[in-house]
Amino acid sequence: MNTPGTIDHPVTADPKKQAPMKPSTHEPAGSASPDQNTSSATGSRQNRTREMQLIPEALARAHMQQTLRDAEAERTSLHLISARRMQKRAERASLRARRALAMAVMQ
Repeated sequence: MNTPGTIDHPVTADPKKQAPMKPSTHEPAGSASPDQNTSSATGSRQNRTREMQLIPEALARAHMQQTLRDAEAERTSLHLISARRMQKRAERASLRARRALAMAVMQ
């Protein structure tokens, strides 16, 4: 069987190069919907394809931005913990110095 192409496996993927569909003999005349402009359908299909190709990039970009936000939050929390630790250490050193001064004055 030498068929140039079928609906499922057309000869070409480009809709403009495909042969126009012929009216079916099984349907009464005028039962099909009128032809629509194929250029807008092709344009929207190409746009959809372009958008779908850009989805992984957008996901990767969003993932990287989330990772950067998480890293910044981690850095901020580490700085805060470090600052609290230093503050406690400074308070203990201040108390030791005050006690040492009090001991020196009492003697």
